[in-house]
Amino acid sequence: MLKRLFDVICSLLALILLSPVLLLVAWQIRRKLGSPVLFQQIRPGRYGQPFKMVKFRTMRDAIDVNGNPLPDAERMTPFGSRLRSSSLDELPELWNVLKGEMSLVGPRPLLMEYLPLYTKEQARRHGVRPGVTGWAQINGRNAISWEDKFKLDVWYVDNQSFWVDLKILLLTVKKVFVSEGISGAGEVTMSKFTGSSTEVK
Repeated sequence: MLKRLFDVICSLLALILLSPVLLLVAWQIRRKLGSPVLFQQIRPGRYGQPFKMVKFRTMRDAIDVNGNPLPDAERMTPFGSRLRSSSLDELPELWNVLKGEMSLVGPRPLLMEYLPLYTKEQARRHGVRPGVTGWAQINGRNAISWEDKFKLDVWYVDNQSFWVDLKILLLTVKKVFVSEGISGAGEVTMSKFTGSSTEVK
């Protein structure tokens, strides 16, 4: 109950205090990338239940001759890259937190298509609400392997507390300023998860 109360108070205050920033970023996206300003996608929440996550859009619309989206690296713009490195694109997720679909701290919500690919141990990451930031985000973010990321997520599920959350939030602020772990090696974000080669014990 303390965690949920903290989430509600902090997300509401942040949405109010950061409203000028949200409006400025939205205007810049509209001017440089066009509509829509927001990127919405169905992601798995607690216990894998789907919800619609909302972020600021960071990529331009670009498709090949067959109508398929071009690779992320070809759709990402310098402006979008700056949004990601500053984590400003994540701010609309505060609305998901306020609604109770996410928490300020927890494992990041990934893609629905990953659900059947998790090992039993990795799937435990869905035992809590997904977060805007998390233990994996302050310990490498997208620069570490999927297996290491999932181990960190499960560690958080087993060791979560109010003080752990405060530590993660404070370290997240530091990570944002130094822009660490934004992308995996050779990727603009993170390589796609295709399943673990061995069962994680």
